Amino acid sequence: MRLRLALVAAIGVALLVPAVASARLYARVGPGTTITLKRANGTLVKHLSPGNRTLVVRDRASNHNFHLKGPGVDTRTRVAFTGRRTWSLHFSPGTYTYLCDVHPSTMRRTFTVG
Repeated sequence: MRLRLALVAAIGVALLVPAVASARLYARVGPGTTITLKRANGTLVKHLSPGNRTLVVRDRASNHNFHLKGPGVDTRTRVAFTGRRTWSLHFSPGTYTYLCDVHPSTMRRTFTVG
């Protein structure tokens, strides 16, 4: 009976891990004029389903920042900051933009939710 319970628990955890991993997004700004938002598998985010996500931001340039704005979201790193930030966000249907506030015409991308 214990073996059966252990097996059921292990299967439950195995099924949960992919759902948790898919809820994580990765942003990067710098060096240079690089600004990206990617899924865990490395693909660029162009569309998301609505819901909660964890966003890990890696800011690698003291002359840029990462600014994400859209329905119900407006968060950013400071321009002088370099390092990592982790944000828990809720994405509602709509269009979102991420950009560098110092270079908004050249370092800007959008994606949709819904």
